Amino acid sequence: MKLLNYTTSYFAAILFLLLGIWAVIFYVEMLDEIYDSLDDGLGNQKTLIINRAKNNPENLKRLDFQDGSYTVRSISNSQAITFKDSYRDTLMYMHNENDFEPVRLLETVFKEGDKFYKLKIITSMVEEDDLIEDLLFSLILLYLGLILSIVLLNNLILKKIWNPFYSLLHQLKNFRLEKDQKINTVSSNIDEFNLLNTRIEQMLDKSISSYNSQKQFIENAAHELQTPLAISINKLELLVEHEELNEQQIELVASVLNNLEGLTRMNNSLLLLSKIENQQFPDEQEIDFNDLITNLKHDYKDLAGHKQMEIKIESTSVLKYTMNKGLARILLSNLLKNAIIHGEKGTEINVMISVNSFRISNSSKHGALDTTRVFSRFQKNPGSKNSTGIGLAIAKTIAKKYQLQLDYTFTQEHNFHLYK
Repeated sequence: MKLLNYTTSYFAAILFLLLGIWAVIFYVEMLDEIYDSLDDGLGNQKTLIINRAKNNPENLKRLDFQDGSYTVRSISNSQAITFKDSYRDTLMYMHNENDFEPVRLLETVFKEGDKFYKLKIITSMVEEDDLIEDLLFSLILLYLGLILSIVLLNNLILKKIWNPFYSLLHQLKNFRLEKDQKINTVSSNIDEFNLLNTRIEQMLDKSISSYNSQKQFIENAAHELQTPLAISINKLELLVEHEELNEQQIELVASVLNNLEGLTRMNNSLLLLSKIENQQFPDEQEIDFNDLITNLKHDYKDLAGHKQMEIKIESTSVLKYTMNKGLARILLSNLLKNAIIHGEKGTEINVMISVNSFRISNSSKHGALDTTRVFSRFQKNPGSKNSTGIGLAIAKTIAKKYQLQLDYTFTQEHNFHLYK
């Protein structure tokens, strides 16, 4: 959820709660004011009726509400002495509405001459259900109006205020160290945004500098190692060709050559790992894994044939990922080569391709591998002397670079599963 929408949702929830509380308070206060006004009116009518009764005794003979809004009945002295004025709500049949409607009723006692009279006065009042319905409708309109105002405020005013932040966020989203990009911050009148811009610029400058230094160091170190290794291997090969060495000396030289070649392979693997981790493969395109594994099967045909192994490919869908072509080839090549080298002689290597999934399986005399360390660097198979122990680590690093999952499971076979 975007920041502005997130704050709007909080405002909406808070407003809903506040308006609900305010509506209850307003309703109670409004009813109190209505009752107070009605009771004042009834009290005034009481005074007027009593005054008219003194001047016109006929007003003391009104026994029902048929011809007015009050009744007068005589009562005994004992009833009058204990009676207290009362205001209450009641229902009365209204002919014009053809239904019972709520009214406010005042009951009081007054003395005229030697007799006491009980006076009842009524007045129409607002129906509470209608009042609640009107209040609820008004609150809904008010709530929707406030929410609409907040949304417009966010999009017209707050969005403009937050523009430097969103501009910086957009540039950071597309920023890549390996592309030597620059971040152009937008100046703002808000101190926090200016501080954020300054800190981001400082951090990026430091990161770019560190990246370039590391990249240069790796390239120089790889070059400085590769050259003497190549020279040493070449001289040893010349020594074997041109010098008359006995069998023991030849074995010693062969052992040194083998170690130097292993060191060369390890140097190349570590250099590749560093380049991948430093994002030095920016070019990407859509890679067809079906075609790629078919080509690799042909390339490794001789190696598999040497171990009397057969590579079988089964596909139910075309699998494509967007990634660097060279890294895609290294990824599948390392998985296939690992299956051949560590697979049992005379068995099959099964490759299964489905929607967003690539799986390669091979049999082995050895049991399950340690799932916590199988993709770690320098995890060598004791049965393979030429292994650097970095192939699977490289495959895992490539998969991680492109947000792919590479997992290992053992089900009587070693299974490596690549999926989105």
